[in-house]
Amino acid sequence: MPKTTPRDTAQKNAQHYFRKAELQSDALAKKQQKKERVAGAANTARLRELRLAKEAADKQANEAAGTEPAKPKAARKAKSVVRMSY
Repeated sequence: MPKTTPRDTAQKNAQHYFRKAELQSDALAKKQQKKERVAGAANTARLRELRLAKEAADKQANEAAGTEPAKPKAARKAKSVVRMSY
């Protein structure tokens, strides 16, 4: 049975340490991404609620005033691109 040299043992310990550090950094990155995704979803929900509340208030104001609601502007047509070769 061959004996392990101190160099082999040190290399093995270093590989174990760096593998553990890599796994921890991956877990930390995933945790941070999840946190950002949840914050983004909460912000989107908040903005949606505000928009719906504003639309409802505008609708009530229009009904009270007896006017028609403003129609949204038509979306712009994309300009066609002409590619020229020389």
